[in-house]
Amino acid sequence: MKLIEQYNLREEDIDRIISMAWEDRTPFEAIEYQFSLPESEVIKLMKSQMHLKNWKKWRARVQGCKTKHRKLRDKGILRFKSKAQKEISGNRISK
Repeated sequence: MKLIEQYNLREEDIDRIISMAWEDRTPFEAIEYQFSLPESEVIKLMKSQMHLKNWKKWRARVQGCKTKHRKLRDKGILRFKSKAQKEISGNRISK
Protein backbone atom coordinates (compact mmCIF):
# COMPACT_ATOMS: atom_id res chain seq x y z
CA MET A 1 0.00 0.00 0.00
CA LYS A 2 1.70 3.19 -1.20
CA LEU A 3 -0.03 5.48 1.28
CA ILE A 4 1.07 3.43 4.29
CA GLU A 5 4.65 3.25 3.03
CA GLN A 6 4.74 6.93 2.08
CA TYR A 7 3.76 8.04 5.58
CA ASN A 8 5.65 5.23 7.32
CA LEU A 9 2.54 4.04 9.18
CA ARG A 10 2.60 1.06 11.48
CA GLU A 11 -0.44 -1.12 12.18
CA GLU A 12 -0.96 0.69 15.50
CA ASP A 13 -0.88 4.05 13.71
CA ILE A 14 -3.49 2.91 11.19
CA ASP A 15 -5.77 1.68 13.97
CA ARG A 16 -5.40 4.97 15.83
CA ILE A 17 -6.04 7.07 12.71
CA ILE A 18 -9.19 5.08 11.96
CA SER A 19 -10.49 5.48 15.50
CA MET A 20 -9.68 9.22 15.47
CA ALA A 21 -11.44 9.59 12.12
CA TRP A 22 -14.57 7.89 13.51
CA GLU A 23 -14.62 10.15 16.60
CA ASP A 24 -16.96 13.07 16.00
CA ARG A 25 -15.00 15.56 18.07
CA THR A 26 -11.53 14.78 16.74
CA PRO A 27 -10.81 17.21 13.88
CA PHE A 28 -8.86 16.18 10.82
CA GLU A 29 -6.27 18.77 11.84
CA ALA A 30 -5.49 16.71 14.96
CA ILE A 31 -4.81 13.65 12.80
CA GLU A 32 -2.62 15.74 10.51
CA TYR A 33 -0.72 17.19 13.48
CA GLN A 34 -0.07 13.77 15.00
CA PHE A 35 0.56 11.68 11.87
CA SER A 36 1.32 14.30 9.13
CA LEU A 37 -1.62 12.89 7.18
CA PRO A 38 -3.84 15.56 5.56
CA GLU A 39 -7.61 15.13 5.33
CA SER A 40 -7.54 13.91 1.72
CA GLU A 41 -5.07 11.17 2.67
CA VAL A 42 -7.14 10.18 5.71
CA ILE A 43 -10.11 9.73 3.39
CA LYS A 44 -8.02 7.53 1.07
CA LEU A 45 -6.71 5.51 4.02
CA MET A 46 -10.22 5.00 5.39
CA LYS A 47 -11.45 3.86 1.98
CA SER A 48 -8.61 1.36 1.61
CA GLN A 49 -9.07 -0.05 5.12
CA MET A 50 -12.88 -0.30 5.30
CA HIS A 51 -15.63 -2.16 3.52
CA LEU A 52 -17.32 0.10 0.97
CA LYS A 53 -20.63 0.14 2.86
CA ASN A 54 -18.94 1.28 6.09
CA TRP A 55 -16.81 3.83 4.27
CA LYS A 56 -19.93 5.37 2.71
CA LYS A 57 -21.54 5.61 6.16
CA TRP A 58 -18.43 7.28 7.55
CA ARG A 59 -18.17 9.76 4.64
CA ALA A 60 -21.83 10.74 4.95
CA ARG A 61 -21.32 11.22 8.68
CA VAL A 62 -18.21 13.42 8.52
CA GLN A 63 -19.12 15.52 5.48
CA GLY A 64 -21.69 17.53 7.40
CA CYS A 65 -20.01 17.30 10.80
CA LYS A 66 -18.84 20.70 12.04
CA THR A 67 -16.63 19.22 14.73
CA LYS A 68 -14.45 17.33 12.23
CA HIS A 69 -13.20 20.59 10.71
CA ARG A 70 -11.62 23.15 13.01
CA LYS A 71 -12.66 26.07 10.77
CA LEU A 72 -16.34 25.10 11.03
CA ARG A 73 -16.33 24.69 14.82
CA ASP A 74 -17.85 27.19 17.19
CA LYS A 75 -15.21 29.51 18.62
CA GLY A 76 -15.92 28.26 22.17
CA ILE A 77 -14.85 24.69 21.38
CA LEU A 78 -11.11 24.51 21.75
CA ARG A 79 -10.78 20.79 22.45
CA PHE A 80 -12.82 17.87 23.68
CA LYS A 81 -12.35 16.50 27.15
CA SER A 82 -14.29 13.53 28.42
CA LYS A 83 -16.09 14.01 31.72
CA ALA A 84 -14.31 10.90 33.03
CA GLN A 85 -10.87 12.03 31.85
CA LYS A 86 -9.81 13.75 35.07
CA GLU A 87 -10.65 10.61 37.03
CA ILE A 88 -8.56 8.23 34.96
CA SER A 89 -5.11 7.35 36.23
CA GLY A 90 -2.98 4.39 35.27
CA ASN A 91 -5.61 3.24 32.79
CA ARG A 92 -8.09 2.73 35.61
CA ILE A 93 -10.98 4.96 36.57
CA SER A 94 -10.77 6.09 40.18
CA LYS A 95 -13.66 5.13 42.43
